[in-house]
Amino acid sequence: MLYALIDALQGWLDQRGLSWVVMVMYQLEFRAMFAALLSFCVVLFMGRRVIAWLRAKRIGDSAQFGVERVNQLMSARAGTPTMGGILICGALLLSTLLLADVLHNRFVQLGMMVVVWLAVLGGVDDWLKLTQAKREPGVRDGLFAWEKLLFQIGCGLVAGFFLYRTGASDGAHVLNLPFQRTYVPTPSIESMIQQPDLAPGVIVLGIGAFTLLATLWIAGMSNAVNITDGMDGLATGNLIIAGLAMMVLAWVAASPRAAFFLMVPEVAGSGELMVMVGAMVGACLGFLWFNCSPASVFMGDTGSLALGGFLGFVAIAIRQEILLLVIGGVFLFEMGSVVAQVSYFKHTKRKFGEGRRIFLCAPIHHHFQWGGWSEQQVVVRFWLMTVVLATIALVSLKLR
Repeated sequence: MLYALIDALQGWLDQRGLSWVVMVMYQLEFRAMFAALLSFCVVLFMGRRVIAWLRAKRIGDSAQFGVERVNQLMSARAGTPTMGGILICGALLLSTLLLADVLHNRFVQLGMMVVVWLAVLGGVDDWLKLTQAKREPGVRDGLFAWEKLLFQIGCGLVAGFFLYRTGASDGAHVLNLPFQRTYVPTPSIESMIQQPDLAPGVIVLGIGAFTLLATLWIAGMSNAVNITDGMDGLATGNLIIAGLAMMVLAWVAASPRAAFFLMVPEVAGSGELMVMVGAMVGACLGFLWFNCSPASVFMGDTGSLALGGFLGFVAIAIRQEILLLVIGGVFLFEMGSVVAQVSYFKHTKRKFGEGRRIFLCAPIHHHFQWGGWSEQQVVVRFWLMTVVLATIALVSLKLR
């Protein structure tokens, strides 16, 4: 509430000539960077305390992956505390509350709702898995897949519906296709006076199509990041890189001059999401301090479901869901490998009576590990892939 407090005291500060002290708080870029730094410091400060608490509660990973070879490869991580996502989500929400316009900005309010909703969902799933041994024999080991999907879809529907109603212009509802101009080319001076007209052929989504798209992206990215979270630092590092790219895109969407120059959708008010994404990036950086190999803690479903869903939400809000498919290509590659592996196994089992596999193991990071790459090689090379993909996505903004 620091931003709201300064805003409320602006008149009092003006009267005493102290406005210059806090004017920097009205600069979006400063608050986004400050949120990243604050989240980083919060996670570093609280990290060891939270890890010690998780160890005391014996909330540790069992390192069971359903494949004996992978169980052997990952046996060293057995007993490592999980549910570390409460560190990331907690720092993200704290920094957002302090530095974003929470009281007046609907984008921030919906973003926080998505993070809390999916973090609670992941937390319940983690808790059921990790306490299964302490409960009666035969009780469930985590949430069923359909239960998680139901709540993810519910989150997407609610967020998508209210996100559509939050958009104040057609630009906030367009289907932003690659290489397609959103606006008619207009001289810079004229575009600053009046918003340019939408270009011919631009598709403006209705509330039904918009909500469906939001649901697919929020639920899909939530699951994709969750599947990627299988090695020390793998999901965390890729989230940092993807988050930095999304910060740039959020800044463009909130800046009429930049959006009209690049001819991409301008979404008034969405700039506050840059503060939230900055907080996420800082929290993930701090978490990577403890999550790098050998990891002292894992984020678990508590973090992966929430952060993946939040990335999907931001992409929908700023109308850059297609570019998120590029930026988050590693996440989708991971999820696609699981879908392909399971589908092919079932198909060949029906056809030949024996299930066959496309990859040595899925998700795909275990395929490379099984093939001879070390865990550190897999993680760093996947980070590099995301850097390249994020660069391609940002460069493509100008190709219209």
